[in-house]
Amino acid sequence: MRDGRQDWDATHDVIVVGSGAGAMTGALVAAGDGLDTVVLERTALLGGTSAYSGAACWLPGTQVQERAGLGDSTEAADTYLRALTGDAEEARRTAFLRHAPELVSRLERDPAIEFEWRAFPDYVAAPGRMDAGRSFVPLDLDPELLGALLPLVRPAVDRDRAGQGHPAGAPMTAGRALIGRLLLAATRTGNALVRTEHHVTALVTEDGRVTGVEARTPHGSVRIRARRGVLLAAGGFEGDDALRAEHRVPGAAAWSMAPRGTNTGELLGAAVAAGAATGLMGEAWWCPGTELPDGSAAFTLGLRGGLMVDGSGRRFANESLPYDRMGRALAAHGGADAPVHLIFDSREGGALPAITVPPADPADHLAAGTWVRAESLPELAALIGVPAGTLADTVGRFNGFAAAGTDEDHHRGEDPYDLFFAAGKNAPGPNPCLVPLDRPPYYAARVVLADLGTKGGLRTDVDARVLDTDGRPLAGLYAAGNTSASFTGGVYPGPGVPIGTAMVFASLAVRHMAGQPAGAV
Repeated sequence: MRDGRQDWDATHDVIVVGSGAGAMTGALVAAGDGLDTVVLERTALLGGTSAYSGAACWLPGTQVQERAGLGDSTEAADTYLRALTGDAEEARRTAFLRHAPELVSRLERDPAIEFEWRAFPDYVAAPGRMDAGRSFVPLDLDPELLGALLPLVRPAVDRDRAGQGHPAGAPMTAGRALIGRLLLAATRTGNALVRTEHHVTALVTEDGRVTGVEARTPHGSVRIRARRGVLLAAGGFEGDDALRAEHRVPGAAAWSMAPRGTNTGELLGAAVAAGAATGLMGEAWWCPGTELPDGSAAFTLGLRGGLMVDGSGRRFANESLPYDRMGRALAAHGGADAPVHLIFDSREGGALPAITVPPADPADHLAAGTWVRAESLPELAALIGVPAGTLADTVGRFNGFAAAGTDEDHHRGEDPYDLFFAAGKNAPGPNPCLVPLDRPPYYAARVVLADLGTKGGLRTDVDARVLDTDGRPLAGLYAAGNTSASFTGGVYPGPGVPIGTAMVFASLAVRHMAGQPAGAV
């Protein structure tokens, strides 16, 4: 926290810190309302973890679901969220559900923004659930439309980690399409300025109000003033192992999906120094991660075969659970230190029977030892350090379940989400989620507790205003996305909830700055 009674290097109506889906939505809405807006991104590339994502947007009851004929509604989504979270955070839940349709309508009025529904089931069996899903994604984007802006958008995770840009001539898809479209729309307003390599390190206050920020740049430190407010939407603290340890967040920074060198918690510290309250600091959006040869992890979901065993050689969960729930099963089973392996056979030619982001290269894994291969289960057991008899019994029992069609231990294949990724034609038995392991050689891949980001952060109200430790708004300061504490608590309701909630509360924040508080509409 710094006192603001000094000279400023620049002044804008709105400062947006971060450049993910929430930040860019906030910038677009602010700029579209005629507010002079600046986006400050600490790295050289825009999009953060959102750019790596599949770009699912969990925004219920909108015109996108209506076009698809889903029969979704705000009321059904409210029933679903209430079933999962109870009466906690009722005010923010209501604000989110009420504003989502309005926001999507506004976004799609811009010719740069186009969405379509795509099947992806909600994650939990509860009243109001959509078995086919209610989330939607942006349409692919022609990179030529971005012109000189294209190099600013962060590439897909595999290319980004390799230091590569976007593939020449290929359409921008998923998270790249979402960030590209929001960037295009915001800059076309003429009211939005994007500044990369501006690492915000402190908030500036005057008479108890946050009036600006300090940022480090390649050319030195700058002080930027905000006439209306500062929106913090730059991720959580998943990239800092010390903060993870302090708040007892299982996993490791190396296994998080955030871009390297980002999301290290400085903004949270700056806000706390200004008097902000925090919540859910031990929570994250967890997922299984396939450990990579360099010690990082690949987001792993959609198993269509194989089974997972712990250090005893036994299964411990339904491997087809939605990724956050499977991540929580990993955490409950011992967290980051538990030895877990995904066991699979050669049914897919030695490829991992799952989706990984970034994609898995079997040869690289086998050379590095993150995967091992053996002609028999006893040999495989020796390689991963589990009892040979136990592993053989586990696989034999699972193969019996595959033949019968019922997983008596963990009920795999009994939920629409399980079936969504099922192997189908590759499963010879009655349950497509239960594929026998009977084609040697056998493989074991190391699985770690990864995450898509922390979900604890600054406490906020229905207008995304940051609250102090007495529950009062801190004037001039707003937060959205993983910089704020999620209103969903310890639950991950469906695909795209992190992005959808970030977009809505970023929009509500800048509406409040423009004099349109959520409680007044």
